[in-house]
Amino acid sequence: MNVFTRLESEVRSYCRLFPTVFTKAVGDKLIDENGRTYIDFLSGAGALNYGHNNPKLKQRLLEYIESDAIIHSLDMFTSAKQQFLERFEEFILKPRGLDYKVMFTGPTGTNSAEAALKLARKATGRQKIICFNKGYHGHTLGALAVTPNPVYQKAAGIPLDNVLTVPFEDKNATTDNSLDQLEKLIDDLILNQDKPAAIILETVQSEGGINVASVPWLKRLAEIAQEREILLIVDDIKVGCGRTGPFFSFERAGIKPDLVCLAKSLSAYGNPMAVVLIRPDLDCWKPGEHSGTFRGNNLAFVTATAAIEEYWQTDAFAQEIADKGEVMEKRLQEMIAKYPELGGEHRGLGLIQGIACQQPGLAKKVSNEAFQRGLIFEPMGVNKEVINLQSTLTIDVDTLNQGLDILDKSIAAALSN
Repeated sequence: MNVFTRLESEVRSYCRLFPTVFTKAVGDKLIDENGRTYIDFLSGAGALNYGHNNPKLKQRLLEYIESDAIIHSLDMFTSAKQQFLERFEEFILKPRGLDYKVMFTGPTGTNSAEAALKLARKATGRQKIICFNKGYHGHTLGALAVTPNPVYQKAAGIPLDNVLTVPFEDKNATTDNSLDQLEKLIDDLILNQDKPAAIILETVQSEGGINVASVPWLKRLAEIAQEREILLIVDDIKVGCGRTGPFFSFERAGIKPDLVCLAKSLSAYGNPMAVVLIRPDLDCWKPGEHSGTFRGNNLAFVTATAAIEEYWQTDAFAQEIADKGEVMEKRLQEMIAKYPELGGEHRGLGLIQGIACQQPGLAKKVSNEAFQRGLIFEPMGVNKEVINLQSTLTIDVDTLNQGLDILDKSIAAALSN
């Protein structure tokens, strides 16, 4: 691995957690240059919900490439984009009673967040954005400004202005008053003629430690925003596309955000792709006001369309995710009871779940032990205190249990060291 340490920037991170050279990947498994197989509970940080090289998607992609069809198209019309939009409307938007315009941004999640923030300010004529502590929206300057992590923000090198941070729901508090604080802040700003443009949030904070907002909390938040004519942006980049069970993470609360950010698993195959879903009356862009050379990733359109057709025409796939989520929760609760030294707290829903550990550094030790035993997962949380599990959504129950068996052994090993 000398070439990597010699030539690649020190900014690299995941390779430090998993120090091997990977050569192949199929379904739920990664294989390294030594032929060792690892069960993948990282899923490309949420970009591979449908697994590695999913054959149902790969065949469509290969056929498209072999036909000499359009690969790169800026934002010109192509048949691949047309088919994606038609299927997305037919099987995702209409069944959920959602009416959105689709904006294709640069192909990363942070670009989707940037575009949503920019449009919120343009549409309202206001500047301030409200975000939540422990939230994560990306590393480019606008998205970084609403990612209140001091380590990340320090790297910007400049002030990140026009953002106010408020508490996320605290389920461990005797009385959670986070929305009372939010409401007072907004009303004070309105009195001072400084109404915010938007509120941005993840309904499940992944980077922040798998913090799940409750349905009543989400409903009241949406009401606060709507009553005061403040736009609500839901960042579904990581926990959308079925990660929590339904296609959108906010479906469980029955709310309809003004703007929705999607990326990561939207393309379904690891191809870069990002969009912003826009309430139609907010689509006040002038041509080219937000641009990007790679808005037209037709390979991503093809696999995104294939995933919608294969998995989202009915509710069956969402039910499968929920069923496997129940298996994971049961096993994690058993581990929490089995290892009281963890001081463990179960977090999550669907197939984004984990255990918050009281012992500092323990989640990292468990991750190291798991890697040695053939399981990959990434510790999460402000202090990396959460054993964070994000298997593929297509994983079979036997493989899911095999991975959880490895986790069990890894916790025991970490506690004994």
